[in-house]
Amino acid sequence: MIIYDGPSMIDGVPIICIATGFKSNSSNIKTGSMIQTWILVRDVDPRDANKLGLDYSICGDCPLKGTPRKASEPEKLAKDRPCYVQIYQAPLNVWKTYHRGGYEYATGHDALVNLGKARLIRLGSYGDPAAVPSYIWDSLLTKSVGRTGYTHQHTIPSADTRYDLCMHSADSVTDARKAWDNGLRTFRVIDSVSSMIKDKEILCPASKEAGYRTTCDSCKLCSGSNISAKSIAIVAHGSGAKYAYA
Repeated sequence: MIIYDGPSMIDGVPIICIATGFKSNSSNIKTGSMIQTWILVRDVDPRDANKLGLDYSICGDCPLKGTPRKASEPEKLAKDRPCYVQIYQAPLNVWKTYHRGGYEYATGHDALVNLGKARLIRLGSYGDPAAVPSYIWDSLLTKSVGRTGYTHQHTIPSADTRYDLCMHSADSVTDARKAWDNGLRTFRVIDSVSSMIKDKEILCPASKEAGYRTTCDSCKLCSGSNISAKSIAIVAHGSGAKYAYA
């Protein structure tokens, strides 16, 4: 279902947000059964958006999107991209389905409430939740059983950043400590288990390094700063892990 089709809260460029995963079973071994939400530049192939830096509209200042390339370069994605999301898989398929007219609109508060009822919601399976007006999330989450979310939009005034709903994505220990001093919980990508700040962070329980003890739909620790819990750290993973930094 299309839950948002309008200007990005980051830069005003048209974006879409598509909710998928309404079946109760899921093949995602990390997240488990969650409604996924895909935030995409509406009128640009997501591969091109990433390659050319046009994904600023949905990813803002996130450093994990990589370094933009020139259109003339043969590569399909940005250079040295650490982000673990495989754009050519779900994001591209969702974008293509939208442009084929394959999704209906969920319009208005009541429709969004019904979509999220009794489900766990993943805010921004791809793209930053702060690119979407937060009233969309408020409606979708009204009768949900929880959420996960992450945001990098700490310095963009127009971004609709909600730390009560999302984790502060920290890109360094300095960044994390500043957030902690402001009462925020963080999610941080680290290079090894030894880089974790043990008095402030725990390893993601759904990660390999933590023994895959649970899944996101059961854990619910990445739900922002309105719960009392340690911050979360995860060792860089995915095909871009070699480009990540702590």
